[in-house]
Amino acid sequence: MELERIALPPRGPRELPLALLELGCAGRFELLSGAPGDAEGPEHRSTLPRGLPPGAPPPRGELERRFLGTPEGLPIHRHQRAPRSWLRTPDPRALFALEPTPVGGGLRAERDPRTGALLGFSEELLPAAGLSPSSSPSLLRPPGPPGPTVRGGTSSVPFWPGGQDEPTLQQLRAPRDEEEEEEEDLNFETELLTTPPGMKRGVQFQPPAAGGGPLSLSRLLETLDTFDLGEGEAEEPGGGPGQVGGSPRPPPARGGGPDPPAPLPHRSDSLEELLTQEEGKTPPEPPPEPPEEVWAELIDANAPVEGFERLLPEPAHRWPFRPDPFQQWAALCLEKGHSVLVAAHTSAGKTAVAEYAIALARRHMTRSIYTSPIKALSNQKFRDFRETFGDVGLLTGDVQLRPEAACLVMTTEILRSMLYNGSDAIRDLEWVIFDEVHYVNDDERGVVWEEVLILLPEHVKLVLLSATVPNALEFAQWVGRTKRRCVRVISTPRRPVPLEHFLFTGNSSRTRHQLFQLLGPGGAFSTQGYYAAVEAKKEQSSKHAQSFGARQPTLGGPNPGQERGVWLSLLETLRERELLPAVTFTFSRGRCEEQAAALGSLELLDGPERARVRQFLTRCLARLRGSDRRLPQVLQLSELLQRGIGVHHGGVLPLLKEIVEMLFSQGLVKVLFATETFAMGVNMPARTVVFDSIRKHDGNSFRDLLPGEYTQMSGRAGRRGLDATGTVIILCKGPVPELADLHRMMLGRPSPLQSRFRLTYPMILLLLRAPALRPHDLMRRSFAEFPLRRDATAQTRRVAALREALAALGDPEGTAGDTGGDTGDTGGDTGDLPQYHQAVVALRRARAVLQRCLAQPGGQRVLAPGRVVVVCTARHRNALGLVLQVSSGGSGRTFTTLVLSEKPPEDGGAPPEPPPDVPYPEDLLLTRLFLPEGPPGHCLEQLRPEDIVGVTAKTLRVNPEILLQELRPPRGPRPRSPPPGGGLGGVLQELSRLSGGATPVPLLEAFGVPPGRDPAAVAAAAELRGLSAALRGFGCVHSPRFARQYAQFAARQELLEQLEELQFQLSDQSLLLLPEYHQRLEVLSELGYVSGGTVALGGRVAALLSTEQLVLTELLLSNALSPLRPEESAALLSCLVTPGRGDPLPEGLPPALAQALERLRAVAARVARLEQQRGLGPGPDEFVAQFGFSLVQVVYEWARGMPFAEIARRAPVQEGTVVRAMQRLEELLRELRHAARLVGDPALGAKMEAAAAMIKRDIVFAASLYTQ
Repeated sequence: MELERIALPPRGPRELPLALLELGCAGRFELLSGAPGDAEGPEHRSTLPRGLPPGAPPPRGELERRFLGTPEGLPIHRHQRAPRSWLRTPDPRALFALEPTPVGGGLRAERDPRTGALLGFSEELLPAAGLSPSSSPSLLRPPGPPGPTVRGGTSSVPFWPGGQDEPTLQQLRAPRDEEEEEEEDLNFETELLTTPPGMKRGVQFQPPAAGGGPLSLSRLLETLDTFDLGEGEAEEPGGGPGQVGGSPRPPPARGGGPDPPAPLPHRSDSLEELLTQEEGKTPPEPPPEPPEEVWAELIDANAPVEGFERLLPEPAHRWPFRPDPFQQWAALCLEKGHSVLVAAHTSAGKTAVAEYAIALARRHMTRSIYTSPIKALSNQKFRDFRETFGDVGLLTGDVQLRPEAACLVMTTEILRSMLYNGSDAIRDLEWVIFDEVHYVNDDERGVVWEEVLILLPEHVKLVLLSATVPNALEFAQWVGRTKRRCVRVISTPRRPVPLEHFLFTGNSSRTRHQLFQLLGPGGAFSTQGYYAAVEAKKEQSSKHAQSFGARQPTLGGPNPGQERGVWLSLLETLRERELLPAVTFTFSRGRCEEQAAALGSLELLDGPERARVRQFLTRCLARLRGSDRRLPQVLQLSELLQRGIGVHHGGVLPLLKEIVEMLFSQGLVKVLFATETFAMGVNMPARTVVFDSIRKHDGNSFRDLLPGEYTQMSGRAGRRGLDATGTVIILCKGPVPELADLHRMMLGRPSPLQSRFRLTYPMILLLLRAPALRPHDLMRRSFAEFPLRRDATAQTRRVAALREALAALGDPEGTAGDTGGDTGDTGGDTGDLPQYHQAVVALRRARAVLQRCLAQPGGQRVLAPGRVVVVCTARHRNALGLVLQVSSGGSGRTFTTLVLSEKPPEDGGAPPEPPPDVPYPEDLLLTRLFLPEGPPGHCLEQLRPEDIVGVTAKTLRVNPEILLQELRPPRGPRPRSPPPGGGLGGVLQELSRLSGGATPVPLLEAFGVPPGRDPAAVAAAAELRGLSAALRGFGCVHSPRFARQYAQFAARQELLEQLEELQFQLSDQSLLLLPEYHQRLEVLSELGYVSGGTVALGGRVAALLSTEQLVLTELLLSNALSPLRPEESAALLSCLVTPGRGDPLPEGLPPALAQALERLRAVAARVARLEQQRGLGPGPDEFVAQFGFSLVQVVYEWARGMPFAEIARRAPVQEGTVVRAMQRLEELLRELRHAARLVGDPALGAKMEAAAAMIKRDIVFAASLYTQ
């Protein structure tokens, strides 16, 4: 039976059997369904049958009612409730729970080496007992907590630097010699106690005073007697066999026979003969110079290694190519565990050496660190090494990828932080590779390389990769001396791809496709090509002048249309000659973009290449939000890249720069307009390099490129394995550069590596908190101190030799030591000999200052031809001379002078030697002049200013030209004894008359040269007058033995001065930066960061910060950041990471932020005044002007969520500059977060973390493409 289906009308929504179930008080509902046949649906239900609970009143009203409305409820009005206490159960046994004392020793089992049987146990001390990361720099200390093992902890001290003797535990516990109490300086001559306690008198240590007075004949005859006759075979008291008077005899001769008898001393009864013999005794010769230390070895890397495969049958790393000779030598040195310095041209293959060091560490199961100067290069090397080795990590300021990897790539600043914080990752470290080590020349960051090289522990070996520098061996010697290990220097001037250098003059019909060669692959400079370019430029300029008349500028810069024509002609030439891709270096960000935009619709890519670029851009830009993809810079650069044109400079967004670099490495960017940072950073070789100009602005003025800069940028030309030669082109849009400038730039010597070491507050604070490490150690071992301390070991040996020479010389006879006093000399009173020697030295020093004035224009007027002067040289002693001619040369001013002398012997022998230089007052004051014993002779001398000791008031009327003709040897046969001419004879007679006159020759005061405004010359003239008046009052000059005693005393004083100078050079007092260190230490003490040699809380905070440590610490400790919101804090701190140009404070800021900016300026001015009072830094106005306020409003809006498109429109700088400032600001906020936690302010730390999270978003912090 079939059922008939009846169609019923649909039921409405209210007729369905459904109901609602209300869940709790959160407003959530669930749907309930009834039975299918129910006519009525189920009832609505609720889990709260009594309805919602009553709502709590707002806490603000309750607080106002309780505390503001009824103040009686406050504890101050109810003192009964004020005292409160919490009872606890006493547990005295808890006081007995102590940490176990570290075990200081252990037991070592002793076994038989043959059988292994146990022989016993011996107790030994454990060297690492009681050590901790916060107190010991030893590698034996236990590791720190597992958290901060990679970057280290702020409470850990650095490991002991290599090359220094590690201190013992007693030395670590000893107080610092500069902050703690110093060792008492005791004077053993005047401060010794002579009377023991309980006694009335003691021992007198001073020798009895010898009797002075006039010379006694009996005392003089006593000195002529001889007591030792040389026969003494008899024993003396205190002597053994073969000894006389207790002195050991010299060893016998080799012949074995008896010693020959010593000759008897000659007995003399003549006082003059005795004095002459004693005066003839010369002081001992100074000790010879010790040999120089050698800490670097230069390896000839021009020839390949013979049998390289045999020497390295199983290398740690196999390259996909045959290594060059310098790479082979480097691999051999690395296998032997030697540190190396590799200096080679750009793109020569230095990275292959780094790869071998990394592979060697992997084989040894140790770690390696690769450091680079910039973050972009670190990202690129991370990608390359990850593809090669796999186990690679990356550490930069804001990125940390795989920190546990065996190979870590990081910036040099990160490695410095790890060393200062005592990172445990240093324990397993074997190799550190420093890429672009010539960055040590950087003014701002060069100090980082020196700090790291000094602080690395002893077990770490170095690989230094540098461009070609002239003093690579000197730098390696410094590194070797610092680390106490020999560094192998491998330097090669060879380029893997030779370069050709050309000039391109313009877009004329004849030269639009013509390149004028300047330098060939062999390195020969072509002047022919240069002059051809000059002629072509002149012809082009003349044609333009004929066409445009007076409106055409003469050899000036081209207008935009002409410049575009030059670029189009050049690119057409490069395409025809297959010289693309090309990198164009332009030293201006704005000109880079203008030149790229001026190329218009030039297409350099074909269809498939354009599709690859479009696909790559789509994939890379997909990670950006919609508004960021439509940024003007993104759209403009995307359009240029699809035509094969790229732009790369600091103002480009980091993500876009990486896109340009990757497309360029794939050959999809044919022309790249870049600044010099492209050559200093990433390694992207091209076929051709073009210089838009050879002049740049270095921050102070415009100048030509230095040879090192030109070599670095031109080295990007030539791709190894693809190009036979690289091409370098210099555009001549204006006049052709000078030939000398081009020659110096292309073939000149690169800038040598120079120290940029400087003291910073974090450096001082971090070293002060480390035991046994001092800032003095870092200063002494810096590259700046290396020229002065490279021979420290030899100088130490020379100090010992000088002390031995002083001991052999003995005390000066007749003086009380060397400080004066009563004399025991038998020939007269010489007690004032030390004072006389000081006066003589001071007189000669003052005279030398005035002698230098003779080389000035005033001295030339005084020493005109005909002037009579007093000459003192090695051949002449106070001899009169006549100036005949004054000449100037490269070595200075010289005076051709006729000097009075002894007449040569008739037999043609040597002229008599001048008398010994004994500084009697008559000789020093020039009142006793040289007078020939017989007929006067003459010499024609070329004198320098220091040879003239006096200028007389006498001038002779002579004809200098006639005298010079008489004095010059005539041509032809020379007579044996030519008689002097009449003029010459008269001059000699007049000079003899002046020398032997009864009255001294009058001298001009101060050499007749007015001192003018020279304070040194004025002081020297006054000192010379005072010493001249006091010189005759000394009594030592009347002693018959004055000459011998003065020579002995002067020799001793000279040795003492040398010893004092060497001791000063070896001490910390000679450090170049020691005065600045004390000044900075005074500033830190004044601010309370350092107290008694201990780093206080403020100093620990300042040590955590990387910029403007004093200003930030003062703001932090004064709670200046507490009232601000996170976005206001970020805006305030942005002025510390933005360079200032005297910008005024922005308007329209929140009141709290405006007040904080004023407070920051006040704190900065106070810090600047404090530094200025200590002789540091600029004044307050200049210091405050360093802070940039141009991005305060931009950062404030960005932290509040404004899109970057609007930020880019408002910012006064380019997008890349804004991003770089934001990234530095985020690092600063993270540092302040750690500082706030150190201070104990968690609320401020949370605020800094929130501020960092607000600005860390979107395109500003887009992840690097190299890390994906």
